Amino acid sequence: MSATTSRSTHRRRGRPVWQRRPWLTFTVTALVVVVMFPFFWLVQMSLRPSSDAMGYGLLFTPTLEHYLALWTDDTEFPKSFVNSVYASVLATALSLVLGVPAAYSLSRFQFRGGRHIALWILATRMAPPIAFTIPFFLAYRYLGLVDTVLGLALIYVTFNLALVIWLMTNFFGGVSREIEESAYIDGATVWGAFFRITLPLTAPGLAATTVLCFLFCWNDFFFALILTKTEAMTAPVAIVNFMQYFGWEWGKITAGGVLVMLPVIFFSIFVRRYLVSGMLAGGVKE
Repeated sequence: MSATTSRSTHRRRGRPVWQRRPWLTFTVTALVVVVMFPFFWLVQMSLRPSSDAMGYGLLFTPTLEHYLALWTDDTEFPKSFVNSVYASVLATALSLVLGVPAAYSLSRFQFRGGRHIALWILATRMAPPIAFTIPFFLAYRYLGLVDTVLGLALIYVTFNLALVIWLMTNFFGGVSREIEESAYIDGATVWGAFFRITLPLTAPGLAATTVLCFLFCWNDFFFALILTKTEAMTAPVAIVNFMQYFGWEWGKITAGGVLVMLPVIFFSIFVRRYLVSGMLAGGVKE
């Protein structure tokens, strides 16, 4: 009886998960469908002809006319798309350059009040963005940074710095100090050990932080709407311009929405291995 039970258990374990736990497979599938449904609906709307933009039938002749219209018609979308890329990449790079060393210093060096600084820095993100709108706008008008990509990137840096420092401090704290001390014995300097040992070990955490920073910059709408006009307009703001008083251009709106999502999706897929491990662990634990 015991041998029979053992063979039965072995056969069950040899089956795929969807056969051993159909309820789990059904639940996961249902959640994926619910989460992905808005995205698929947006894609199918962007492929519908203009005459059937708000149709509900699943059988239609796909067309790329809306995507081509975004780039060939007299619209601000191509320029705004490039502005989004410039502002997001520049802001993400500056945030990492400034925030990663600061996070490393907080996690390694002991000084008075050091335990509370990271919390104070994170608290800067707790205020609603609208609270900073008037001071930023007045300062930018005085400095001549209104409607500039550089000014928009600097705004993003001020908010992303808190995120970078908070996340990377935890990731650096997960790296054993004995590894760095071994490098010191071999003659490495503090920053030499940081760049050659500690930073590579926190690559998953760094990738996760980079993706989040880029995502927040790329998806920003509020500051881009307030601090830009035409020269530094970003893609999310350009999409809103297709909502006119005489009607909404649903084809261009949905096609623009799909194009805005693609860079983040491709970037996340490219670093997915580091992103998942970084969000779960983030380096070597002590």
